[in-house]
Amino acid sequence: MRMIRTSTQNDLIRYMYQETDTEENIEIQTAAILNGSLAHELHELEQTVKSITAAERVPSESTIDKILSYSKSYDLHSLK
Repeated sequence: MRMIRTSTQNDLIRYMYQETDTEENIEIQTAAILNGSLAHELHELEQTVKSITAAERVPSESTIDKILSYSKSYDLHSLK
């Protein structure tokens, strides 16, 4: 019988980002079923990942256009 190893926070983060293999997934899921505090930690990490994902923003086209326009108009020769 294989012993269930203790999951580190790094393992849990890897699990949240689907970077663990099948065996690790089973170990973490089993450990979460048996350990309420681990299940709570996984839930907290899931909420954090969702918040990070929701916070990711892409600039609007007008913002990109303004930046490009500014960079094109900037005279690099004036720095010499």
